[in-house]
Amino acid sequence: MGTIASSGSTIVTAKTGRFRRRIALGSVALVVLLAGGGVALAGGLGGGGESTATGTVTVPDAELPELGEVTPVLASLDSAAPALDPAVLAARLQPLLAAPGLGTGVSAEVLDVATGEVLLGLDADDPSVPASTAKLLTAVAALTTIDPSETLPTTVVAGAAPGEVVLVGGGDPTLSRTSPSQTYSGAPTVADLAAQVVAALPAGTTVTRVVVDSSLFTGPLTAAGWGPADAPSSYAAPITATAVDGARVSPGSQARSGQPGIDAGAALADALGAPRATVVLGEAPAGAKTLGTVQSAPVARLVEQMLSMSDNVLAEALARHVALARDLPASFEGAADAVVAALSDAGVGTGGVDLSDGSGLSRLNQVPAGVLTEVVAGAADGSIPGASALLSGLPVAGYDGTLFDRGDAATAPGAVRAKTGTLLGVHALAGTTVTADGRLLAFAVLADGSGSEAAAEDALDDVAAALAACGCR
Repeated sequence: MGTIASSGSTIVTAKTGRFRRRIALGSVALVVLLAGGGVALAGGLGGGGESTATGTVTVPDAELPELGEVTPVLASLDSAAPALDPAVLAARLQPLLAAPGLGTGVSAEVLDVATGEVLLGLDADDPSVPASTAKLLTAVAALTTIDPSETLPTTVVAGAAPGEVVLVGGGDPTLSRTSPSQTYSGAPTVADLAAQVVAALPAGTTVTRVVVDSSLFTGPLTAAGWGPADAPSSYAAPITATAVDGARVSPGSQARSGQPGIDAGAALADALGAPRATVVLGEAPAGAKTLGTVQSAPVARLVEQMLSMSDNVLAEALARHVALARDLPASFEGAADAVVAALSDAGVGTGGVDLSDGSGLSRLNQVPAGVLTEVVAGAADGSIPGASALLSGLPVAGYDGTLFDRGDAATAPGAVRAKTGTLLGVHALAGTTVTADGRLLAFAVLADGSGSEAAAEDALDDVAAALAACGCR
């Protein structure tokens, strides 16, 4: 392990008592009106009670529950929060960063978002395998290169022969076979697309052939540094410009498909009432008539979903749209080059950054911890304009996304929001935390020589919890 940069030497005992939790949340809204000594519920419920002229029903002898004081759900910032002492912070974190669960290849950085001061640095300029924390780079590249309100189209055009239609992929893997999507909020549906096609086709037309055009994306379907079992798997698929349900084999499932384009074509055929139609890969005829088009959720929402769920397929699609916007090939190589260029244009230092994909699945990716904190802090303080969706997409510890079952009993709700990263022997966590005094910090910890997943996650969560609980003065 390298040396933690600090001016102090006091070692503070690390906090204990961390636990994992699963939270089921629900909400019930009840509008209650007081009327004539009873409780009147808006709208007629039928049975007992007298209807009033306003359409309410009196419930005799009903009593409202006693409500306690409302407490904040999320930790808030204090504009007058005292700054942290780097020496005290370093002493608090040093034993945690040396935890056996993180192994020997640990790098980390913590900085104060308000001042930009680096409070702790541990080999923060040294490139490491980032795993899925690389999605933070893809997120910033997408939000600063593409209008966050822009949507991605999926289109059907007329084929070269009667009874033939062509599904033209626009690089939106969220197109849904169900209404609504079981995975992506706001996703377009195959049913909507099919309804437009039926309305546009001549009356009585029978669809006998569906051609799937995925030519928007080019190059290999998997990236250098992906393992042979990575696509298809439960977390990735061959990357094509046409897919449904994030290239899942069925709506809501974890398993991803080895033929996303064919699956999308088959879904369209089913929705057109032509399940026996032939489905093939090909290209649309030049100048073909458009029969229907649906649009994805806005790019900002796609970025949030990509980060929260750590969705590799969606990350690769967004990275390729960054490449297209920069007039580069929509391939793994072109997307990687485009993301790095976009970061540089956004003012982010890219020294030590070397990418092979947009999702972080490749073991060839190299990113310093300091670049991750710079990206997070830039989104938080506004120095990277338009990147706020990065923050709203970060999983909240103990609540949602890939951190829904990771939290700490002593940490204020919502205090830790961070992107996880996991590969065999690689574990990472990067995001923001609000300290006990209300100070906002950006942090990143990369461990690319770790062992047990459970032990590494516990160690990373201990670091995040220590930051959140720290007064460090």
